[in-house]
Amino acid sequence: MTVPEAWPKVAIVIVNWNNFRDTAECLESLERATYPNREVLVVDNGSEREDAALLRERFGGAIRLIENASNEGFAAGCNKGIRDALERDADYLVLLNNDTVVAPDFLEELVAAVRDDELVGVAGGKIYCEEISDMIWFAGGAIDYWRGSTPIRGSGETDGGQYDEVVDVDWICGCFMLLSRQLLLDVGLLDERFFFGWEDADISLRAKKKGFRVIFVPGAKIWHKTLPPGKQKRLSGPPVYYAMRGQLMFMERHLTKLQLLSAGAYFVAGFPRLLRDYSRILGEWSVPLYLLWGMGGYVGMRLKDKVKRRPQRPPLENRGPVGPPT
Repeated sequence: MTVPEAWPKVAIVIVNWNNFRDTAECLESLERATYPNREVLVVDNGSEREDAALLRERFGGAIRLIENASNEGFAAGCNKGIRDALERDADYLVLLNNDTVVAPDFLEELVAAVRDDELVGVAGGKIYCEEISDMIWFAGGAIDYWRGSTPIRGSGETDGGQYDEVVDVDWICGCFMLLSRQLLLDVGLLDERFFFGWEDADISLRAKKKGFRVIFVPGAKIWHKTLPPGKQKRLSGPPVYYAMRGQLMFMERHLTKLQLLSAGAYFVAGFPRLLRDYSRILGEWSVPLYLLWGMGGYVGMRLKDKVKRRPQRPPLENRGPVGPPT
């Protein structure tokens, strides 16, 4: 197929970890995608089962498979694919969760909205709940700096056309996120210290601080499996730890001192509700322990950073004379 010059090269990066079934369904939907100049990279993040072999057997040359020896986290897994795609001259990178299915034309409108504006560094589309096909899961994100929160537009609403305009937003969800090549060269890749969660809001704000636009494109549509069987268990435990640690890292990085004081007060006041909501949604009453562990993990990272920044004393032999002069 001859690729029109107008269609930039798009690399789609998917991270898989012990979830071949969902990844295979996502890849099957991508096989029906109509955007001509695309490639799909799957990063298997150290799956404990035979996922990599199954992916190679089922999809063969239709995907570029990268195998990590261990689970390096979502951000690092994405970065592995991003680096590989940049080396082969991708114009845009699209991060796509493996538990999604896409509309056949999900890329055309997304690319059309960004290719003529070099200031657009981050873009994303409308994400629906797979279980209720017309219920919105994500239609762009906002930042409440005084509360330290990242509210989502349209979450839980039935789509009646109320979010059908291309608009600038504060952040785009890493579940379905386009990043321009120029943005990645200027701003850098995802921050791998987040490991799982908050890396998407972080790179969105880093983009805005560098003068790039972050936009929501409603015509680009995918469906996300929100809480299918087994997902609650996968999101419990360590993912709660990383989400808590990541939120505190994000707040420290992007909030002013006054905003941090305000957000801290809201955080303390709302902590009992946070415990209740996490425990109810995930069905795990051990969640409070992981939230507290995440807070401790954040403190530990801060202490390590202070030690790294502390000036090192030179070796004894390089310190000059010792004792009173003779």
